[in-house]
Amino acid sequence: MLVSLHNVHVRSRTKRPILAGITLELEPGAFVFLTGPSGAGKSSLLRVMGLALRPTTGSITLLGHDVATMNRRSLSALRRRLGFVLQDSRLIPHLTAIENASLPLWLAGGEPEAVRRHVTELLTWVGLGDRLKARPAELSGGEQQRVALARAIVNKPALLLADEPTGNVDDQTALKLLYLFTELNKMGTTVVIATHQHHLVARMGKTTLAIQGGVLQPPPEGS
Repeated sequence: MLVSLHNVHVRSRTKRPILAGITLELEPGAFVFLTGPSGAGKSSLLRVMGLALRPTTGSITLLGHDVATMNRRSLSALRRRLGFVLQDSRLIPHLTAIENASLPLWLAGGEPEAVRRHVTELLTWVGLGDRLKARPAELSGGEQQRVALARAIVNKPALLLADEPTGNVDDQTALKLLYLFTELNKMGTTVVIATHQHHLVARMGKTTLAIQGGVLQPPPEGS
């Protein structure tokens, strides 16, 4: 399994339950939508899978590694095999599209010319080949999210976690983004997208998991 969570609980500092008894397994190449209302636990579950939130109890195996037994350096290396896309693209305002998307490779010490070629190809793939030098303020919301997607996948992650990536764009743009996630999944990346936009999820025909009150809900009968 690429991701395996067993009986994961997360509680706040005031002991309020945030996630309660989450058990979940994802095979390599899975594409899953995680749905539920605001405050249901979607973001917290993504953060647990992305090693950004430590569970109070329970076990996590990620990409074949028991997270509990890993040291800080190993965890850091494992995080670099993950990609993240958020509702707010969080682009750096004074950097161009190609510079924003190149950041992970620059931080890893990539050779500048090789980075430029790779990121140019990637931005062209997401439909921004003619917007390489545009800064965030010059891009639409959908274009900003495509830059954020390119940045998230520039290191070819095994697992891509997206938290409400279509929340700030119109439905037509949202579908275009979701189809990009689908194409990425076809290339081998496991994708998990948290969203409350059920009408868009219904059009994609992918596995859907619902969470309510920090608890994964059983699928409807007959599904």
